[in-house]
Amino acid sequence: MTTQNGPAAAPAGGGADPVLERLKGLHPKVIDLSLDRLHRLLAALDHPERRLPPVVHVAGTNGKGSTVAFLRAMLEAAGLRVHVYTSPHLVRFHERIRLAGRLIDDDRLAALLEECEIANGGAPITFFEVTTAAAFLAFAREPADVVLLETGLGGRLDATNVVERPAVTAITRISYDHRQFLGDTLAAIAGEKAGILKPGVPAVIAPQPAEEAWRTLAARAEAVGAPLVQWGVEPRGDGFVYESGRRRLELPMPGLLGAHQIGNAGVALAVLDQLPFAVGEEAVRRGLAGVEWPARLQRLTRGPLAEGLPVGWELWLDGGHNDSAGEALAVQAAAWEAAEPGRPLLLVYGMLASKEPREFLAPLAPHVQAMRTVAIPGEDASLPAEGTAAAARACGIPDTETAESVAAALAGLVERHAAAGRAPARVLICGSLYLAGTVLAENG
Repeated sequence: MTTQNGPAAAPAGGGADPVLERLKGLHPKVIDLSLDRLHRLLAALDHPERRLPPVVHVAGTNGKGSTVAFLRAMLEAAGLRVHVYTSPHLVRFHERIRLAGRLIDDDRLAALLEECEIANGGAPITFFEVTTAAAFLAFAREPADVVLLETGLGGRLDATNVVERPAVTAITRISYDHRQFLGDTLAAIAGEKAGILKPGVPAVIAPQPAEEAWRTLAARAEAVGAPLVQWGVEPRGDGFVYESGRRRLELPMPGLLGAHQIGNAGVALAVLDQLPFAVGEEAVRRGLAGVEWPARLQRLTRGPLAEGLPVGWELWLDGGHNDSAGEALAVQAAAWEAAEPGRPLLLVYGMLASKEPREFLAPLAPHVQAMRTVAIPGEDASLPAEGTAAAARACGIPDTETAESVAAALAGLVERHAAAGRAPARVLICGSLYLAGTVLAENG
């Protein structure tokens, strides 16, 4: 079962686990986009969402998590205290809530969830709504300089959209995702994301790959009176240039791998320029260099999965799962090929049934020499391994077979390629954040 933006079965750890299990049974629907239930609960909790530090509200299809990671890294490099709410988690639920730089501890999380449970009084409410209320309670009670708030799904009816006046809003790249909830066109999806824009609140919008998405976002900003922030980035040598109406910075490449991360870093920089405190260039540089965001083109160098590969092989992990993510990975694959022409790229791939595997795989297919498909462990909503293999074959990926597990998939790829005496390979595990979470847990 999959709850809104998170694996239902992933453990919270410690005392929060039993409370999380009880909360999953409060509402019969897995996802039910509405704000009425959360408004009722927040009123019973004396409106913690109205007692927060300045809020940066981030929506989008691709890149919002990376944008939040860049923001957190740069703000903390400047010595500021930062609360963060993101989803989904990869291994443990408490990854979603950071209090002034630290992941929330299990005892505090359990106490907050129980407080929300009591205030809710057994009324219907979704898992994501009640855990969002718990995050707001935590943020309202712990001093900080800023709150970074990532939407879970969409924007207009997302549980995070109860914050009436954030300091800044940001919308990253719009692509196809969650069509059953957000619509079948980029204009419709953009319209839902644009629901976070607020009158008089500066809006930072990333360049959009489709004109219809940009037009929808710009029209909504004009309609509500949200001033659009002007900014831009440009690759330059081994770095990039950021420029806005406030400053121009020549910066090194960000610490997150991939050409697309320049755009996400640009969104974060434009947000910084709108906040009521200054973040200087030195903090920007240190933050960009030191940023961490697991399962976004993350190289795994330790643990049983990585250490089980032959000498010279590389293991990479990425949680992207839609067409834009496939395009970004294809760009990186081309860069790898240019740097090391003889190293083959092999995939281990699993995806949820709600996604479109051919859209993700089509850009990657020309770069892949072999692939093993898996069902995502513990996920009833996973595509069967044979279904993802059929999609891969339809995209023209050679040597595609199914495997019972990630470990078995890796073993099969090693056996096939090492036995043939081929060059050390690069293996990319991809297709879902749910699969990425399983891999991180299995790899320790």
